[in-house]
Amino acid sequence: MPRSNDTGTATTGRPARTGRRRTLRREVPSTVGLLADAGDFAAMRRYRSFTFDDHRDYLNHVDRLLRSLAAQGIHTTVALFDAEEYADYCADHGLDPDTPGSRTRFTAELGGATGGLPYAGQPIDELVPLLVDAAVRQATWEYASSLLAEVGRCADCGEDIGTASLERAAEALRHLVDRAGPGHHHLVCSVPAQDEQLVAVLHADTDDGPGGRPRVDGRDGLDFVTVLAAGLALGGPGGLVLRSTTEGDRDRVHGWRLDRGRLVPLSAAAVFNAYCTDADTGDPVGPEPGVEYCPGYEVDEPGPHH
Repeated sequence: MPRSNDTGTATTGRPARTGRRRTLRREVPSTVGLLADAGDFAAMRRYRSFTFDDHRDYLNHVDRLLRSLAAQGIHTTVALFDAEEYADYCADHGLDPDTPGSRTRFTAELGGATGGLPYAGQPIDELVPLLVDAAVRQATWEYASSLLAEVGRCADCGEDIGTASLERAAEALRHLVDRAGPGHHHLVCSVPAQDEQLVAVLHADTDDGPGGRPRVDGRDGLDFVTVLAAGLALGGPGGLVLRSTTEGDRDRVHGWRLDRGRLVPLSAAAVFNAYCTDADTGDPVGPEPGVEYCPGYEVDEPGPHH
């Protein structure tokens, strides 16, 4: 006859370990390394222990795995699995890349990086672009951070220019959103650097009424401030656009240019020209209906460093 243990679970006389193990398993997080890129998938096929031969079939299996883990209440992080980085990792650590154990170890370390995403039940075709976008944002932040670290100190006062630029960029972002008024604000900052174009996108919402404060996601705010700070520190060209949407009113677009380490407001005419010009061809583009092209406003004091 079954009897009940102290947890209320029916047993057959043996210690009721299974239910406890399952409970404990739900408290152990998982990481799934996803081969989102077809080229990375093809590179992994050279390992005999990697048994998939069709990328779509592989993605479907990962989708089912993620759903199964979620159904068990297991928190799962999904991270991009880069085949070239995996090969380098195995070479650096003296591991055989053609073993599941090596892939598991590499994936576990991916889970400690910040480029992964917590799985929230999305279909795999929705999850992949989100994951790629997160990886791009992480790479952009890392590159912008490295640029700030390499700028050095001011020749006049000895202050670290990278640190000072981060402080100025954070203050400029506060002014940008505070002075934009109520509504939903979409900001884009673009900074050409030596190796790539740095682009950061930020969404912020400001409540209507007195005392309304902007709400900015912490990680997105950090990415945006870091890219803007790199533009200020490098002293080269760049630009920033803010588009505000308020219910029942026309969208407002403001613009600034980065010039010699300062964020300079653009005139309404310059904002119109920038928005109504094809970036690739230089050809004019018709103005967007329901949009008001506005001048920028002061958000940044001149920097003291040279």
